[in-house]
Amino acid sequence: MDVFQTEITVPPSAIDALHHANNVAYLQWIQDVAEQHWLSKTNPQIRKKYAWVVLNHFIEYKAPSFKNETLILKTWVTHSSGVTTERHTQIIRKNDEKILATAKTVWCLILQKTQKPIRLTEEITSLFL
Repeated sequence: MDVFQTEITVPPSAIDALHHANNVAYLQWIQDVAEQHWLSKTNPQIRKKYAWVVLNHFIEYKAPSFKNETLILKTWVTHSSGVTTERHTQIIRKNDEKILATAKTVWCLILQKTQKPIRLTEEITSLFL
């Protein structure tokens, strides 16, 4: 299993009226880390040919994060079938390693040219599984 990891600092713009990071910020971070993982594993030719669209997100919020906290974002693909992959993400507070949120996202591979789903190829699955 190929786990991709990065760190972010919770920006003031992510903070809501309850003084913690808004749920929408978590969703953006989940998408951002997935994109970073894709960019780290692919070349411009692959990215010109293929893209991903989200079919669904399941996010479980476990604890809040606050302004200026450092978070670790981890993501990995667990399996692929047909035109989809299942990607998991953890958002972890760095200073105490507490898991703040987990997510499972189903992504669909599409051809850039047609914007239509395409069956996953060995070229793509070999990068992540």
